[in-house]
Amino acid sequence: MAREKGPKCRRCRREGVKLFLKGARCDTKKCPVEERPVPPGEHAFRRQKVSEYGKRLREKQKVKRFYGIGERQFIRYFNMAERQKGSTGVNLLLLLERRIDNVVHIIGWAPSRAAARQMIAHGHLRLNGRRHRSASCLVRPNDTIEVSRNEKIRKLVTDNEQEAKRRRPEWVEVDSEALVARVLRHPVRDEVSVETQENLIVEFCSR
Repeated sequence: MAREKGPKCRRCRREGVKLFLKGARCDTKKCPVEERPVPPGEHAFRRQKVSEYGKRLREKQKVKRFYGIGERQFIRYFNMAERQKGSTGVNLLLLLERRIDNVVHIIGWAPSRAAARQMIAHGHLRLNGRRHRSASCLVRPNDTIEVSRNEKIRKLVTDNEQEAKRRRPEWVEVDSEALVARVLRHPVRDEVSVETQENLIVEFCSR
């Protein structure tokens, strides 16, 4: 049986999707989800069938853990999505995708969303020229994100970029030399990072 790689990796396998909680390892073949894409435990194959309620709950929990947010934050985003025009489920995912900590991660500046939140909380990033400390901020078109002038942080971000080797989203333009990113537009459903069935989440939260 494949050896476990820690609680974070077990969480990825339990959810059945890469949550990128272990940084660059998730992009390699060493990711436990690639090595053994089944839930952890000796009797993983004998588990009972998941109920309809369980399926909907699991989708909601998966999205929460993927973006690293709590229940209260999730409900706030869901209420925002309900007030917008169009599909509530799609609106929810697009709101979460626009979080600045998510953007910093998907462009390769941080190995995980947790690392991105720490970088933001310590004031190492600037949003539109001002030091920014809120990881939950939603970026908008023409917003610029840049790394502070701290040489250690700039080297760390450059190393993270080279290690990630991840395709960057088309809705964000990145200048790797100046370490400046500019939001070109809002993301669309096909550009959302997490694989989920948003209709199940809406059904669970609307019950």
